[in-house]
Amino acid sequence: HSPSHFCIRFIFDEQKCVFSPWTLDGVKDTENRVALHALTRPPALLLLAAASSGLRFVLASFALALLLPVALAVAALKLMVRMRWGSLPSDSGLGGPWVAVWGTDDVCGVLALRPGPSGSSLSVARLAVARWHRRRGVGTKLLAFAEAQARAWARQAGGPRAKLVVPAPVGARGATALLEGRGYHPEGGWGWMGHTFVREFTKEF
Repeated sequence: HSPSHFCIRFIFDEQKCVFSPWTLDGVKDTENRVALHALTRPPALLLLAAASSGLRFVLASFALALLLPVALAVAALKLMVRMRWGSLPSDSGLGGPWVAVWGTDDVCGVLALRPGPSGSSLSVARLAVARWHRRRGVGTKLLAFAEAQARAWARQAGGPRAKLVVPAPVGARGATALLEGRGYHPEGGWGWMGHTFVREFTKEF
C-alpha cells in the first residue's frame, strides 16, 4: 500500500484491548469540552460557590476550599464521559466496531454503531478522530461509511428511509461543522438543569 492508502477495518473481539486505550485517548478532547461547558453554566457556578462557602467553615485554607469543589466536579464530569464513550461497545449485530487506518499502521479514527430507537435507524455510539482539525477528511469518510451502514440496516429492516443519529459535544466546532455540512440537524441531546452538553444530530436519507 502507498503511504496515502486509507481503509476502514473491522475490529475483532481479541483486538479490542489493543484499540480501547486509543479510544480512551480519543475522548480526552471531548471530556475537556464537556467539563468546560458544564462548569461555566450559571447553575454550576452557583453550586460551586455554595460548596466553596461551606468548605470555608471546615477547611483552614481559603484556596483549598475554592479549588476542591472545582477539581471534584471536573473529575466527576470526566469520569462520566469516559464511562459513556471511553470504551468500545459490542457490535450489536452490526458487524463493527471499525477503525480507520492511514497507510499501514496509522490508526486515525474509530467508529461504532448501535441500533436506534426505530427499526430503520442507527445511532453512532463512538466516532473519534485523531487530530480532528488536521484529519477532517477521516471524519468525513467514517461518517459516509456509517451512512452506508444505516442504509443497509434500513433495507434489512424494511423501512422506507434510513436515519442516522450522531452525538457531538457542545463546543466541538470541527465535528459540528462536518455534520451540518453533510445535512445533519440538531434534534435533542442531553445535559443538566436545562443546559445541553451533548447535542444529537440526525439525518434521514
